[in-house]
Amino acid sequence: MNQSAAPHSASSLPRPVLIAGLSIAIGGAILFSTKAIVAKLLYRYHIDAVTLIAFRMLFSLPVFAAVALWKMRTGPALSPGDRWRLAGLGLVGYYLSSYLDFLGLQHITAGLERLILFLTPTFVLAINAIFFKRRIAPVEWAALLLAYCGIVLVFVHDLEGGSGSTVLGSLCVLGSAVSYAIYLLGSGEMVRRIGSLRLVAYAMCVSSAACILQFFLLRPASMLVQPAPVYWLSLVNAVFCTIFPVFMTMVAVQRIGAATASQAGMIGPVSTLFLGALILGEPITAVQLAGTALVLVGIYLLSLKK
Repeated sequence: MNQSAAPHSASSLPRPVLIAGLSIAIGGAILFSTKAIVAKLLYRYHIDAVTLIAFRMLFSLPVFAAVALWKMRTGPALSPGDRWRLAGLGLVGYYLSSYLDFLGLQHITAGLERLILFLTPTFVLAINAIFFKRRIAPVEWAALLLAYCGIVLVFVHDLEGGSGSTVLGSLCVLGSAVSYAIYLLGSGEMVRRIGSLRLVAYAMCVSSAACILQFFLLRPASMLVQPAPVYWLSLVNAVFCTIFPVFMTMVAVQRIGAATASQAGMIGPVSTLFLGALILGEPITAVQLAGTALVLVGIYLLSLKK
């Protein structure tokens, strides 16, 4: 299942196909964004990011391992070079990015976390400009300015609230977004050669192994014994916030194309903001709404330019 599989633009698709694809993309974006809410609920049971991510990967690994074995048997063999690249992509794109994200969530609100992660396309643009000498167009500069003004607005608002170490948490999530941007840049050529499903399955297996190994190196095995709600919430985190969104996004990209699926994903930060208020009791203020709107407009402009 390749991300370039959608040969037509969204405007040329039959209306039922477009609506179905958009619905899948929106559902996947909301589910993926919900991981921040689930993580906040898990932190109420006094577990840390190392334990949280280990449980997430323990529950999701069987599915990704099954897909990896299936693709290993049906697809062509990988070269040694490809295997090393996949290992690197799995460590940077899913292990490091996820760990920094959950680490940051211990200190900042779910709404701010989702907005910072939503800046990933701007980091892709910046890396392209710095390392590959790609020129940034005026409309892209305007999009960057809008997006970062929105982040600064929400960040300063949360900083005044004094809840946790907002600076530390924001830096961790910022590192997560940069890590995932590096993964996106590094995976582009491999996606075209081996397919997105195979790439994600292998990379997630590498990430799972790293997260589980990290747990046993840093925590005693007795930490695996937790209250029942931790297991249930971890299962929700693995199935509904990891496995389902990954495959739903792939299906959406195949049906309506990557650009349209990406734009539909802009519902993510908005859904996190309102779910945070509904489930976690995080307040929604005019400043947060204004900052969120600026970020969404900026990323939307970037997606149109792309």
